[in-house]
Amino acid sequence: MNWQTVTTQPCELGESPFWHPTEQMLYWVDISGKKIQRANVYMGTVETWDLPSEPGCMAPAASGGLVIALRDGVFRARDWQGPLQRIATLDYDPTHMRANDGKCDALGRFWVGTIDETRQARNAALYSLDCRSGTAQVECKIGPATLPATTANGLAWSPDGRTLFWVDTPSHQVYAWDFDADSATMTAQRTFARFAPKPAGWQFVPAPDNGDYRGRPDGAAVDVQGNYFVAMFEGRRVCQFAPDGTLLAEFETPVQCPTMPCFGGEDLQTLYLTSARHHRSAAELDAFPLSGCVFSMRVAVPGLPVNFFADSII
Repeated sequence: MNWQTVTTQPCELGESPFWHPTEQMLYWVDISGKKIQRANVYMGTVETWDLPSEPGCMAPAASGGLVIALRDGVFRARDWQGPLQRIATLDYDPTHMRANDGKCDALGRFWVGTIDETRQARNAALYSLDCRSGTAQVECKIGPATLPATTANGLAWSPDGRTLFWVDTPSHQVYAWDFDADSATMTAQRTFARFAPKPAGWQFVPAPDNGDYRGRPDGAAVDVQGNYFVAMFEGRRVCQFAPDGTLLAEFETPVQCPTMPCFGGEDLQTLYLTSARHHRSAAELDAFPLSGCVFSMRVAVPGLPVNFFADSII
């Protein structure tokens, strides 16, 4: 299967892509560029929305517009490029932490992971924001006391909603929990997939491979059969795992640093993929000039559709 280039104008750190089924458009964030982008993939047009701070993740809202996790809180926008209304503040210090990977569950709660930008403390967390009752209820579902982590990534659910996946990227591990959707409780933590650590002093070299280092897990998506697709940052690949954790396939990517896949298109059989160029070496960017662009390829099995944010605040 071959990747196609969706956008030729790269962003700095593409993340959080989703396919909007009613608009038939692809959305994603540029974290370092402090903007959201959306593309009409049929017309080849891209729109950009500049934001006041870094958007870590976002999701479409059932009542219209978006829910967006910025550096200093979670905001609602009813319209594209519309006013931002703060609906929640998460319990972290935005001077050195920010929102990162996140998405909504099947009941419309918005889940937001965080990242410690200093990389010195393992204090990343995973929060759940429930606005269905008319008030914002925030709960910390994973914190330093339960699972010390530095960079939250890889959030996804199985098709039946009974398994939650989450990644701590620097630990090179994908974790899984039994998940109860009604109570949003997570139990029976286990390691779903583990990858070899990054060698000390590793640097990109313009060669077919980079030795034994194959990257570390970043964003993820799940198909209707429960297969878990995870982008391997610095690994130039997307890995596909079966529900039992068996590695089924590896898809080489046109960039060294893919960041997050999602399924889209009318039949949800197009796998879209964001990527990064922020802080990458000149040698890497020379070898992969499309770093930061969005790519797509057709797949045999459809993916799960995006979950919409449910709220009655606005």
